[in-house]
Amino acid sequence: MKLAIGSDHGGLALKEVVKTFLIEQGHDVVDYGTKTADSCDYPIYGERVGEAVSFGNCDRGIAICGTGLGISMAVNKVPGIRGALCTNEFMAEMSREHNDANVLVLGARVLGEGLALRIVKVWLETEFGGDRHQRRIDGITAIEKKYSK
Repeated sequence: MKLAIGSDHGGLALKEVVKTFLIEQGHDVVDYGTKTADSCDYPIYGERVGEAVSFGNCDRGIAICGTGLGISMAVNKVPGIRGALCTNEFMAEMSREHNDANVLVLGARVLGEGLALRIVKVWLETEFGGDRHQRRIDGITAIEKKYSK
C-alpha cells in the first residue's frame, strides 16, 4: 500500500518510528514532512497528507502532531478526507470498518510507541464494512459537497 505520512515538530519522533514500521511491513511510504524538530505549523502537514490521499497519489495517510487534535482538524478540511484521531485499537478498527477512514491521526504526546504501532497495524489491516455503513459515508460526502460551493 502507498501511504502518505506527515507530522509537525511535536509528532516528528513518532512519525519516524511509524515510518520505519511501515517500510519494514513492505509499504511504500511518502514522507510529507516535517524533517526537523524546529517549531512548525501542523496545518501545513495535515494539508499535505490530506491532498496526497484526496488527489489519489497515496492510498491512505497518517498524520501526527502532539495531541492529534490540530492536525486532525486540518486534514479533515481537505475534500474527500475522513481523518480519524485514534487512541486505541478499537477506535482504529471502527474508523476503518464503519467510517472508511482514509487518514489515521495520532497524538505523539498521548500515545506510547508500542500502542501507536498497534493502532497503525489494526488500522491498516481492517477493511471497510460497506453495506449500511456506505449510506453513512454518503451522508458525510453530501455534507461536504453542500458546504464546498
